[in-house]
Amino acid sequence: MSVLPLVFTSGWASGINAYAVVLLLGLFGVTGVSDDVPQALQRPEVLIVAGVLFLCEAVADKIPYVDSAWDSVHTVVRPLAGAWVGALLAGHSGSLSDVAAGLIGGSTALASHTVKTGTRMAVNTSPEPVSNFVLSLAEDLGVAGLVTFAIFHPEAAAVVAAVLLVSGLVVLVFLISRIRRFLRRRAQRREERRLAQQVLGPPG
Repeated sequence: MSVLPLVFTSGWASGINAYAVVLLLGLFGVTGVSDDVPQALQRPEVLIVAGVLFLCEAVADKIPYVDSAWDSVHTVVRPLAGAWVGALLAGHSGSLSDVAAGLIGGSTALASHTVKTGTRMAVNTSPEPVSNFVLSLAEDLGVAGLVTFAIFHPEAAAVVAAVLLVSGLVVLVFLISRIRRFLRRRAQRREERRLAQQVLGPPG
């Protein structure tokens, strides 16, 4: 059976939380739940690093504005992680080219990361922090649930991931105008503060 559905799903999940994907797949392999997990993901040092970074992301992802800064840093990390995991899965199964799997995993991760980053920017236009926490928790549970589902039902999980990805992109299109208004207002406030400081002069 082709590993393509698992590559696609892991790519989508990597764009949301790459460390959770590496940690979950590694644990599934170590515990013997799945034989489809490459040995590279089961190595103790990989699991430890993924676990520590997952905890860091779990905290940063729930704090307004910190989550957007974290997402900016991971614009490169998440697609690379999706490509790396995809290539490993393909190499382990031998049913798909490593290069093709890397491209699929990386591009899917980039698309889902774009949805996540844009959604977080839109959420941060709201002053209350509860929405950040709820959205982050939903993302964590969604990644964990879908990756687990993909281990046992890869084709069905890939369909769910595709629906979530397309839905997220559609929602993002509608949120773009809200994000632009927020960025314009923030730039205007910064300019007003700068002009006020010029008028008042340096503190004596």
